[in-house]
Amino acid sequence: MDNPLTYYKKHLETYKAKSKQLYKRITTLSLLRVIVFLTTGFGVYLSFGFWQIAVLILLLGIGLFVFLLSKYTDVKAQRNFNNALVKINEEEIKIASGDFFDRNEGLQFQSPNHFYSLDIDLFGRGSFFQFINRTTINEGTQKLADALLVNATNNIVLRQDAIKELSSKPKWRQQYWATSSLVEVETPAKDIINWLQHYKPFLPKIMRWFPLVFTLLSMALFALTFFKLIDMVFMGYWLLIGLGITGIYLKKTNILSLNSDRVKDTFRQYALLLKRIENENFSSELLQEKQRKIQSDTKKASSIFNELSKSLDALDNRNNLISAIFGNGLFLTDLKNSYHIEQWIKNHGDKVSDWFEVVSFFDAYNSLGGFAYNHPEFVFPEINRSQTVIKAEGLGHPLLNKNKRVDSNLTIENEQFFIVTGANMAGKSTFLRTVSLHIVMANVGLPVCAKSSRYSPVKLITSMRTSDSLTDDSSYFFSELTRLKYIVDAIKNEPYFIVLDEILKGTNSTDKAIGSKKFVEKLVASNATGIIATHDLSLCDIEKELDDVKNYYFDAKIINDELHFDYTLKQGICQNMNASFLLKKMEIV
Repeated sequence: MDNPLTYYKKHLETYKAKSKQLYKRITTLSLLRVIVFLTTGFGVYLSFGFWQIAVLILLLGIGLFVFLLSKYTDVKAQRNFNNALVKINEEEIKIASGDFFDRNEGLQFQSPNHFYSLDIDLFGRGSFFQFINRTTINEGTQKLADALLVNATNNIVLRQDAIKELSSKPKWRQQYWATSSLVEVETPAKDIINWLQHYKPFLPKIMRWFPLVFTLLSMALFALTFFKLIDMVFMGYWLLIGLGITGIYLKKTNILSLNSDRVKDTFRQYALLLKRIENENFSSELLQEKQRKIQSDTKKASSIFNELSKSLDALDNRNNLISAIFGNGLFLTDLKNSYHIEQWIKNHGDKVSDWFEVVSFFDAYNSLGGFAYNHPEFVFPEINRSQTVIKAEGLGHPLLNKNKRVDSNLTIENEQFFIVTGANMAGKSTFLRTVSLHIVMANVGLPVCAKSSRYSPVKLITSMRTSDSLTDDSSYFFSELTRLKYIVDAIKNEPYFIVLDEILKGTNSTDKAIGSKKFVEKLVASNATGIIATHDLSLCDIEKELDDVKNYYFDAKIINDELHFDYTLKQGICQNMNASFLLKKMEIV
């Protein structure tokens, strides 16, 4: 398999070259359309005295012009697709260099009431979500956020297999992304589904065959007129009759047209996305399950979507004055297209939510597969149910530069509690977020930043960032107590891995020491597993009283009047603090 960066650079040049070729074809087709238009106009002008010949020239010219327009539209779509692929590879190269801070931060998914979303830089500037997210539709973005937030420990191996398989398909993923990025969503999927599920048809069943009969009669009258068997005035009367019939349903047709105009581009693109899913061979159980969800006994979902897309496009032609007058007057096109749309909604409207869900699933999981592909040095944790919760070698934070970060070895048993001390900036908080992300990523099914990892699935709960709220009239200390109460209540129902950073900061040091010790004792008595970082060295005395508590620390040393950190996790208690040194070094005191 190619190195990810090599792959992106190679394909970037390929797609750029292809885009240039397609641009030349577009220019040629545009020139040919102008020539056909001028030639047709000149031919009609010369044969104006012989209207039959003029009509033939006009029809031939229109047919050729429409053919060239169709070709132009196809080639333009291909170029837009290639341009999207160019952009995708440019973005991947840019992100690989560490430049991803302009991307969606996902702040709307952050909640202080969630188990961990506020604490571990999962969302926000420079967050894991901002780094991993490649979704292109809102529903896919929501599904990716849900995958990171769900805190689920079941079916991890199924998710791992799906992510591994998508990781091995970089070309398919990019083509799916490119297609998806061209979706211009004016109406959210939930609104489309709601409209389809509550739509009430207005056309009678006679419209199944009546427009066809009317069209055949129009063609017969036209032939009689062409051969001068009847006067042309009869065609005018017939045109008015057709417009009158269409006018009976004009108001309701206008409403249908307005709603369908908002969704037609979405359905067109979703049909292409469904086709890509249907035509790909998947081996993992989860991906096959999603693929089966869009299969029916008679037709593929992409074909069914495409039928509606064509009917929506056809109805949209009513906005052209000439098409509206002659199409409705001679062929009852509004009624024919509206009836097709209504029948589609009747037959398939209840299945759309499932098809939309599959599209958004692949949009989200392609981000996960892309992350795995971009980090071939990461490992998928070995999932097992054992006494050891995490046994990781070379565990690091996935967003830190691999050439600069310092990795740690970690083994923590079920119902063990680590107390981590250390100087300011020595790496305590980064370590807590590293362990937390390991749990979240492992539960999602992602590879983790480690040389090896054995993991017994567990849910995560944290208290690392707490803020006061003027709006809710709550102090910082009360907010922190509320969070700790939330943790105590949660672990009554099921086991969690608890990560705490400097609890009870909102009270005096003596009160904090006593309260922190009692809280940790309660957690240990509740058979909880987790880590707490603290500056309070007195808390480390609990190790002498409780076998399940272990002390670890991050060190800092002053060498030649300079502060040095090794960011290495060591067993024991930190003895070197640096606050006074830093105050003096920065000439604050």
